[in-house]
Amino acid sequence: MELLNGRPETNEGREEKEIRVYDLLDSLGISYQRTDHEPAENMEACNSIDRILDVVICKNLFLCNRQKTDFYLLMMPGDKPFKTKELSSQIGSARLSFASAEDMERYLDILPGSVSVMGLMNDKENHVRLLVDEDVLKGEYVGCHPCVNTSSLKLLSGDVFTTFLNAVHHDMTVVRLKGEA
Repeated sequence: MELLNGRPETNEGREEKEIRVYDLLDSLGISYQRTDHEPAENMEACNSIDRILDVVICKNLFLCNRQKTDFYLLMMPGDKPFKTKELSSQIGSARLSFASAEDMERYLDILPGSVSVMGLMNDKENHVRLLVDEDVLKGEYVGCHPCVNTSSLKLLSGDVFTTFLNAVHHDMTVVRLKGEA
């Protein structure tokens, strides 16, 4: 793995959804670095990607309420444990659980293992509410997938949480997760 500036030199072998991410970032003038890799299927693989990017890739969880009428994308530090009760009280939604792979694909055009804030570009009708743990906002950079889990990006946090979110017409709700086991 190596750290590269910007999009791949060719679209060959790349999925359309990944190319759309690069097209949008480029059109917005957002600089990014990228590394290509095998699918990251465990924490050891994620840690090696983190070292290349020199950033902690967020844990991204796609959640829904019990009725499956409200959907959430939660970005949080990967080393914090997730407790549904702690989050539920902050967003006024009881009985949170993991949303289905079908809903993930329907709203974000992403498959499990590739969940990323970049998927919000595919949520044209704002079905998904972005939740961001306050600790994520403290970092200068954010690491995420470009809607596929065979590449990872390093972007300035300010570019993601202002320029990108404004362009895809999404807001964020800042949450405070204690991270205590």
